[in-house]
Amino acid sequence: MPYLMSADLPDEPAGIRFRRAVERREIVTMPGVHNGMAALQAKKTGFEALYLSGAAMTASMGIPDLGMITVDEVAFFIRQITRASGLPLLVDGDTGYGEALNVMHMVRTFEDAGAAAVHIEDQLLPKKCGHLNDKKLANPHDMAAKIAAAAKARRHLYIIARTDAAASEGMDGAVARAKMFMDAGADAIFPEALTTADMFREFAERMDGVPLLANMTEFGRTPYMTASEFEALGYKMVIFPVSSLRVANKAQERLFHTLKQTGSTKNELENMQTRAELYDTIGLAEYEALDATIVSTVLPTPEK
Repeated sequence: MPYLMSADLPDEPAGIRFRRAVERREIVTMPGVHNGMAALQAKKTGFEALYLSGAAMTASMGIPDLGMITVDEVAFFIRQITRASGLPLLVDGDTGYGEALNVMHMVRTFEDAGAAAVHIEDQLLPKKCGHLNDKKLANPHDMAAKIAAAAKARRHLYIIARTDAAASEGMDGAVARAKMFMDAGADAIFPEALTTADMFREFAERMDGVPLLANMTEFGRTPYMTASEFEALGYKMVIFPVSSLRVANKAQERLFHTLKQTGSTKNELENMQTRAELYDTIGLAEYEALDATIVSTVLPTPEK
């Protein structure tokens, strides 16, 4: 149903719906979505929660993920995705866009835009993708202060503290930071860039029942595992952050090459979403039905 229909609007805050999903027995699997169309497609496939990756979002804007964008730019993507899908959305909050007051502003802005959850990381600017080299870590007490600020500012937003410490401080350092962040008010922990299944298992065992988020990104340091495998290792959530963007970008690249070489897109028709499929996904007929002044669309007959 269209988001304009009140009957299709959730009657509970997104953060509460997200928390309930995490507290269920089965793992919450969240595909990364970088726009409203991807969100609609993920929802139609049956996913119950979504993820907005900073890397995918900035790549879709044509810039690298180096902490360059603003809170308001992220809020635009949040509104687009949550309006289109109505699903709980976990948002990449980078380093919080500054110190305590900035973090509080981010939390209120994201929550007002419709976010259900946010993760904040313990890197220093310029931050880098968690699977890259030479990341610089914040003082853990400074990071804990950001988490405390986020917890103070939120109404229902679910707060996940990410630590990138395993690469430079080892498992002991990552666990110590994670426990400090939980004490500061985090709801869950995101240990980034663990490199083996044994590391994921050890971290979960040492966190003793704390809700944990795993990141299954392609071409990174984490070995390829399924959602059920992460669940067996003790994780309550898993994100596939950039997968849909990678596939979409590759398809676009192929299309542009075909068009440049042949002067036509006809050879790519079988790889395209049809007009009927597009209209079905965005609910064109339902929107037309809401306004009797709009003449119902009749699909053109495709040429052979």
